[in-house]
Parts: sequence; C-alpha cells; structure tokens
Amino acid sequence: MTEPTIEDYFVENRTFPPPRGFADTALVSDRSLYEEAAADPEAFWARQARELVSWFDDFHTVLEWELPFARWFVGGTLNVSYNCLDRHVEAGRGDKVAFHWEGEPGDTRTLTYAELLDEVCRFANALKGLGLQRGDRVAIYMPMIPELPVAMLACTRIGVAHSVIFGGFSPDSIIDRVNDAEARAVITADGGFRRGAPSLLKPNVDAALPSTPTVEHVVVARRTHSDVDMVEGRDHWYHELIAGAGADCPPERMHAEDLLYLLYTSGTTAKPKGIMHTTGGYLTQVAFTHRYVFDLHPDDDVYWCAADIGWVTGHSYIVYGPLANGATSVIYEGTPDTPGRDRLWDIAERYGVTQLYTAPTAIRTFMKWGHEEPAKHDLSKLRLLGSVGEPINPEAWMWYHTHVGGGRCPIVDTWWQTETGAQMISPLPGVTELKPGSATFPLPGISAEVVDDHGDPIERGGGYLTLTRPWPGMLRGIWGDPERYEATYWSRFPGRYFAGDGCKLDDDGYLWLLGRVDDVMNISGHRISTTEVESALVDHDAVAEAAVVGASDDVTGQAIIGYVILKGRVEASPELVEEIRQHVSVKIGPTARPKRVFVVPDLPKTRSGKIMRRLLRDVAEGRDLGDTTTLADATVVDAIRAGASADAGED
Repeated sequence: MTEPTIEDYFVENRTFPPPRGFADTALVSDRSLYEEAAADPEAFWARQARELVSWFDDFHTVLEWELPFARWFVGGTLNVSYNCLDRHVEAGRGDKVAFHWEGEPGDTRTLTYAELLDEVCRFANALKGLGLQRGDRVAIYMPMIPELPVAMLACTRIGVAHSVIFGGFSPDSIIDRVNDAEARAVITADGGFRRGAPSLLKPNVDAALPSTPTVEHVVVARRTHSDVDMVEGRDHWYHELIAGAGADCPPERMHAEDLLYLLYTSGTTAKPKGIMHTTGGYLTQVAFTHRYVFDLHPDDDVYWCAADIGWVTGHSYIVYGPLANGATSVIYEGTPDTPGRDRLWDIAERYGVTQLYTAPTAIRTFMKWGHEEPAKHDLSKLRLLGSVGEPINPEAWMWYHTHVGGGRCPIVDTWWQTETGAQMISPLPGVTELKPGSATFPLPGISAEVVDDHGDPIERGGGYLTLTRPWPGMLRGIWGDPERYEATYWSRFPGRYFAGDGCKLDDDGYLWLLGRVDDVMNISGHRISTTEVESALVDHDAVAEAAVVGASDDVTGQAIIGYVILKGRVEASPELVEEIRQHVSVKIGPTARPKRVFVVPDLPKTRSGKIMRRLLRDVAEGRDLGDTTTLADATVVDAIRAGASADAGED
C-alpha cells in the first residue's frame, strides 16, 4: 500500500442517512445511476444528453478523446437559449416563473419563462443590430440584475461567446479579460446596489476602454440612475435597444463543441487564464447535476443559489442548469446583512425557498452573527441545503444543518471548479449517508482517485485529487494557449487531470477535500493541511471562523499561525486564546497545535469569499503585503496587524 502524502489528523464519525421522508420522494433513492455509469460511462452520458437536452441534430459520436483534448457529442447541434427557454414555452409552461428577482433596496421583479424569452430575443436582435455575429466574443460586467442572465442567454442565442467579469473587479481586470478575448462589445450597467449605496460600474468600463482597442460598442443597463458618461455612437442604453428590437429571433444551430463562454480564473503568472467551455457537454452535465444533486421537482420547488453570476457557480447553477431544467429560482442583488443580518432568511421565508446553495464562508459568517438571525424566520419550506466553493468545516456543517435546515435537510457538499464546469464530487441526497465535512463520493459518470507524489493511487489518508477520465462539462482548453492548458492541468501526473487540490480518503472511502496543495504546511517534516487545523479551531465553541498559515520558523521549518474570529458576544482573553490552542491538540494532536493564535475582527477575503492566506503569511512573517487588488476590504489586513500581537499565545 502506498503511503499518504498529506497527513491525516481530523476524524469525523457522525453520520446522517437520507431522511426517510426525503428518500421516499427523491428522484434517486438507490444505486442504479452509479451502476449504469460504472458499466458504460459513455452510454450513461449519452442517455443523459438525449433525455435532458433538446437537439436539432442528434450526435453520432459520444466522445473523441486525444489526451488532453476532448470532444463530446460530436455531430450534434443545439442551442442553449432554446433549451433554457423556448422548449418550456412550447410545452405550455410559459407562465411558470423563471426568476424571482429582489434588489437590495427591496424592489422586486418576477420573470416568467415567456417574459424571459421575449426579452432575450429582443436583446439578441439588438446585439445583431450592433453587428455582432456568430463566433464573436462579448464581455459582460454587470451587477446581479435580471439583465445579466438576459445578456448571457441573448449571446448564446446568436452564437456569440460571453465572458462575464465579476462586478467587483477593477478596470485593470477588465482590460486583461477584454483584450485576451478580443471582445467586440461590453455589456454593463450604470451600477448596482451594495450595502445600501450605489456601486458604479460604467466608470470602470470607461477607464478601461482606452486600453481595449477591439471594443466597438458598450451597452449600459440603467439600475441606479446615477449620472454616467455616454459616448455617442459607442454607448447605448439597454432599455432603448430593447424597445426598438423585434421579439422574433430564431436560435442559431450550434455544434456541440462550439464555444459557449470564457470565464477567467487567476493563474500563477500575472495573466489570467481564459477557461473555455463548449455547448453540448457543458449543458448536459449542468442539467444532470442540477436535477439530481438538488433533487429538483420543478413543479414544486423554489431553488436559490445565493452566489454571484460572475463566478462559475452562478453560470452553472443560477443560469444554465436551473433554466434548462425549467426551475423557478431566486436571484438577490445585494449583501446578506443589508439592511439586517437576517436578509437571506427573510428572502427564503417570503419566497418559500426549498433548496439553498451557498458557500462555507457565508455559513461561517452566519455562525458569527448567531443562530438568532435564522430563528426569526419560518424556514420550514427548506428541504435541502448545499455548500460550494471550498471545504466546509464539520462544525459549520452542523450549524447549517441544525439552525438553517432544522435538522431535517440533507446537505449536498459539492466539489468542483471553474475548470470542471459542473459538480464532480457530491452526495446524491436520497442515496448517500452523509458525514459532516465530506463531499462523499464522485457523482455517477465521474472517475476520481487520490494519489501520492508518484501518481500512485492511495487507499487511505491524504494525497492529491486527480480525475482519471474525461467528463462532459470539462474545460476544452485555455483560450489561445493550448500549451499552457496541458502544462497546467495534465503534466503533474501523466494521464490524469490535476488542478491543485489536496484530498484524503477515510476508511469508508469517503473523500475529504483539503484545499489547495499550496496551503499544505510542512511542520517538522509533517505535511499538514490548513483545512484540518482550521476545522479543529472552528470546533471550539467560541470560534466562528478560522484561517491558518505556515510561517517560517527557525526550529520547525514552518510554524502554524492561527487567526480566529470569535462568535457573537464572546470576549477575547489570553486564557481563551490558550484554551483554543490546546483544543487543537485535543482534537487532532500536538503536532498540529498552532504556535500562535490571534483573535481578529475579520479575515482578508477576495470578493468571492476566498480567504487570502498569502496575505496572512505576509503578516505573520512581517513582510510587505503582496498584491491586494482583489481584496473585498483592504482595511482588514491593517486591523489584523494592529491587534495581532496583543492576542498571541505561544509555547
């Protein structure tokens, strides 16, 4: 047996079988999908493609695979917007609500499938009127307003690939992405509402445009009614274009492997990577996973993915997956604490949300605010909870299960990436016995293995998560740079996809994600995952959120430095800090006990909620900070520096 590469300390023995009432009505309550996929993966995916997606022309070849390049459903033609809209209207479901949208100030809008189709067609015709045509690329830089999914669907209708840029990014980020894609147009808004005030977007586009020579047109949606500059001939108001456009726009017949969208993710070099997702395979896998992972019953459910469409989660599980399945979804524009810390629970109660999909970072924030906030609202309609974005600590899982799900809702803890396009490892809620903090097993049709430094599979313990077979929603490359695609994802372990995540296998074969291998610490020769130590810290009753880093140490090579946020009204003291340090020893052993623990008011996070451990290492080692442009709140690091020394506990 091969030795584990990353050491395994944290043990979680609690288990939760599917609730009896849930399993009785679940779409899948046995292992038939797993067995079908294991027997013939290509035939399994071909059946999903034909049952879940409408094709103009059937495909003749399920998969062409020349490592590392895949082509799925070759010969098939389809249109994504047709699958998301027209076919539901044609089936007599045009009056069904597609989106309940709520703005941060409290304004609302409801869009049925028929209304959404009408607006998408009008905007698609408007884009054609600006000269855009099949094969072009368009950048979309918008807040969470209905015009954002309309713009995406309008692009797919006419065969234009979109590149959505998160609305919190700077002009420099716009320049990089627009120039790499050679986008001919930018679709934006005057601004959006965030924390009770307008957050302007059009000025950032204006600042970028002198450095983006391919942009010919800018379309601007009116949201905040703020004064913005409009350049005649180049800039166009969205509402004026819509008013002047026709509602009949036949969908383009796209090949399964035609580019659907680009989504940029940060790379180890300064240049972001343009992840390429194509049409047929991507739509098949997001429709399949959305339907079965969330146990979707479209006639009864109100589904809410509380992410931003600027990230892949929003592409796959706000726009394309739910609409392909004819779901009714909620979209919320703003932050979860505006005007009060119960805003999400208020929305869930008013719309009768049945499935809620959010990030561990958000869940730990809700823990910090206290269980009294969700307790203010009737959340009894909820029947399933989901987690996405990073590993979830077992105690955060338990809090979510108890205080949001009322102890009755299965939790689907999902692992996937921008690059995978769709969920890869997740429970099926009517089948899988859950362990808090584990993403459990690969989904049907997905093949994953944990390997050691040599690429050999391990049977237990920690190593590197790899994928051994192509999957329909996989990235088709990095835009304009096939060599970088191969070097980034396929060179570390020949024949295997590896995107940098650590993972461990327990005695029952459950998969436990350990975060990026870049965040594995080497303490006196022991390779310890930040995720395991953070889980032990959050296990303490006083701790709501934690981050740890390995900082240089003369004795041990690296020393574990912990940063914790305390719950609610808990007061910091040297005694509590020492108690928290010792709790890690009790929970997972003295090797993993932090050398120091600092109580901090917040943690440095990106606008998507990811903790920037690199900056915490800079603080711990007394260095000047690296790049902070993606920080959601740049003052957080100053606050950590100011307060850290007073809260230190040390051997």
